[in-house]
Amino acid sequence: MRILWWSIALCLPFTAQAQSLVQLQAGYAKQAVQDDSSFKTFSAARGQRFFLSKHGSDWSCASCHTSDPTRDGKHDVTGRAILPMAPAANPKRFTDAAIAEKWFRRNCRDVVGRECSALEKGDVLAWLGSLRMGAVR
Repeated sequence: MRILWWSIALCLPFTAQAQSLVQLQAGYAKQAVQDDSSFKTFSAARGQRFFLSKHGSDWSCASCHTSDPTRDGKHDVTGRAILPMAPAANPKRFTDAAIAEKWFRRNCRDVVGRECSALEKGDVLAWLGSLRMGAVR
């Protein structure tokens, strides 16, 4: 019986993380449908392209978060350390919708020059959620 409880306890953080990311994406999906009624699903490939592309300036998301979001990043200007973006490497990432939205808003304004759309956020989350340790696709 103890083995069963320990097995469940060890899996809970991963289940909570996955559920939180799924809930965050569900909110973005509702917004995406409102923005474009033809919206069907988020795309990890589109999310990866968005994350790695430069957006009007010299910055991309990868400028600070690195092209491998399973690794630590570093703020381009301040030099402050940034924990990995991929939930596989940082289970606390995207567990609080308000914090996730705060950083999307701030970083999108800095990097993209505007707030990111629900589609862009959902695509980035689809890619980050698909990553596994040591296997950037």
